[in-house]
Amino acid sequence: RAAQARFGAVMCCCGPCAIYRRTALLLLLDQYETQMFRGKRSDFGEDRHLTILMLAAGYRTEYVRDAVAATVVPDTLRPYLRQQLRWARSTYRDTLLALRLLPRLDRYLTLDVIAQNIGSLLLAISMISGFLQIVLTATAPWQACFVIASMT
Repeated sequence: RAAQARFGAVMCCCGPCAIYRRTALLLLLDQYETQMFRGKRSDFGEDRHLTILMLAAGYRTEYVRDAVAATVVPDTLRPYLRQQLRWARSTYRDTLLALRLLPRLDRYLTLDVIAQNIGSLLLAISMISGFLQIVLTATAPWQACFVIASMT
């Protein structure tokens, strides 16, 4: 977020640390409360969605290094995975909204938004391909690297 702020806009103001102008919130309240995605009402990723609405309306988003907040975090795997899935869905959904903003923002922010989306996609592909290698060849991916290295 610090790097994004350096280039002019924080793309997601996290809920526990975000502060908004009341006038700005009132102006965007209808859009925020009636958010839709693919024809269905959507209520996940509200911090990212509100940040995109603020940027689209011409407001600035800033990073404050000294901001501190307390929040409740998942303490078991299942709630943690649900949280991560919600966040991933909101990232992809709101990236579609952010694409309209990117031409008027710094080029770094465009690369950052693209990297956020491609990075998780590449991680999923690498995990699937690693699993397939184990299933199809009965070797772990790192073992294959050692075999290839020893052959050269």
